[in-house]
Parts: sequence; C-alpha cells; structure tokens
Amino acid sequence: MSELRLSSEKRLRVFSGRGYPELAEEVASDLGIAVTPTSAYDFANGEIFVRFEESVRGSDAFVIQSHAAPVNKQIMEQLIMVDALKRASAKRITVVAPFYGYARQDKKHRGREPISARLMADLFKAAGADRLMVVDLHTSQIQGFFDGPVDHLFALPLLTNYVGSKVDRNNLTIVSPDSGRVRVAERWSDLMGGCPIAFIHKTRDPRVPNEATIGRIVGDVKGRTAVVIDDMIDTAGTIVKAVDACLDAGASEVIVAATHGVLSGPASERLKNSGATEVVMTNTLPIPDDRRFDKLTILSIAPLLARAIREVFEDGSVTSLFDGLS
Repeated sequence: MSELRLSSEKRLRVFSGRGYPELAEEVASDLGIAVTPTSAYDFANGEIFVRFEESVRGSDAFVIQSHAAPVNKQIMEQLIMVDALKRASAKRITVVAPFYGYARQDKKHRGREPISARLMADLFKAAGADRLMVVDLHTSQIQGFFDGPVDHLFALPLLTNYVGSKVDRNNLTIVSPDSGRVRVAERWSDLMGGCPIAFIHKTRDPRVPNEATIGRIVGDVKGRTAVVIDDMIDTAGTIVKAVDACLDAGASEVIVAATHGVLSGPASERLKNSGATEVVMTNTLPIPDDRRFDKLTILSIAPLLARAIREVFEDGSVTSLFDGLS
C-alpha cells in the first residue's frame, strides 16, 4: 500500500514592502535567510499590485513594513501583502511594523474624532493577519486594539546600553519631555542604576498638531548630564524646546534619545542647531542621507526584530527578551 507523508517541518519566510527594504534585508540576514522575492508596483492611478515569486503555502510569514512617509501608501501595501499571503494559504501571518502608523490617534480628544490606531488594527485583522509585532508603541493600550497576539518590543535596552557607555551614571538625570513619559523615565533610571529623573511641564492644544508649550522643569538637572527621552521625534519642536529648558536650568550637557526618527520637515535642521551634544535613535524608520547630521547616532533595531521573530517562529517567549522590564 502506498504511503502519503505530509511534512510537518515549519518554514519561516520574511517578506518586505517597498517602504524600507534595507531593514527587512538586515533582519533576514540576522535570521540566516533571504527575503522572499516579491513583485510590487504601482498602476498609473496609484493602485498597488503585489505578487510573491515563490510558493508561500504553509509558511510562517513575517511581513515587514515600517510605516514611513508616505504613511498611507506603506500601510496599504502591507495590507495587500497580508491579503495575498492569506489567499496563498500561508499558515500564519505576522505583521511586523517597527513603527506603527497612526499610533498618536489612540483616543478621542474631542467629539466627532476617530480612533485611527484602532482602525489600523481592525484593517490588519480583516486582511488576514494573525499577529502583530511592533516597537515602542506611543501608548501601550494600542495592544488591546488588535484581536490577537501583539508582540510589543522595547528599544529601551538598546538605547540605555549605548547611552550608559557614554556618560557618567553618577552625574546623570533622565528627563521626560512631559508627565506622560515619567514611567518610561523610571525604566531608564532603573537600567541606569537608579539615577534621578525629572520631567518638563508641557501643555498642548489638541487642535494644533506638532506644537507644545514648554514650562518649567520639575527635578534637578543643574551641573548634570540630562538625557531627554521620548518615543518619537517628528518635527523636533518639542524636543528642542526641552533641550533648551534643560540648558537654561543649568544642565552641563544634554543628550537626546528616542526610538523613532520620523524627522518631518525642519526636524533635522532643528536638531542639528540645537544645544544637544548627541541625538540617539534607532532605525525603525529610514533616515535618508539628507536628514542626517554630525551629532546623530543611529542604532540598529534589526537584531531585536530578528530575535523576536525567531522566538515567535519557534513558539518561544518574546517576553523573555525583556526580563526585568515592566
């Protein structure tokens, strides 16, 4: 009697959108595999077409696309890739979005406003995603918007290891740019040996995007190295004002550290001309040469993404990558 044998061997595949292929290639290299060949192009009217050049049936698929500008195009392309994988019988589909678009629209400030971060999660679920993997969400509550597992990765160890190697930890103050980031500042402090923290009293008009009024510093930075931390830097207006506030309060030097370098409009020029001695961020978003400047340091997030992908593929523990962080 003839025998039918079904292979139970799992296959890991990495797919990349066109938004930031260099990061996907770095992640795939760390995993020891190649990015799956994909054909993608735009029609004359702007519609996106995607086709995978190899069979994906039964594979554990990880679709990497960072939601860089133009944000809507990158998101739509990733949605289409997920739909194509679902229809091609991929066994499990994980959306890897190092920078999750619309994360700042996570709640209603006033009536008749959307909660776009929730809509994003619904769209990925409807397209066929089984799982999300993201880095440093603007607010942790976004994890609850997706009906399925969400792997929330933290760049904190990467950033603190680098900054900690550059400063005297006994003369260090971690500065949150507003009261909402104090908990993150406390995590920084824990990893830096219990150094003091401070925060800047800030007000913001929800009707005016990308602008905030900087008030006084609550905490001591006089004669100390101040590390101003945030999850993202967009136009850099707020972060530069925070640097000025620290220097005005007597800080000996100021280092800026953030996960996501959105760097819209005048951001690079503002940071370049600011009083910060160094600006440190990760490469969750592409930072082209014309937005780079001498005092900018970019740390690679690819090894962290690769480790998390391997843990998911091998049914391991992503949480174990961040033991000690709460």
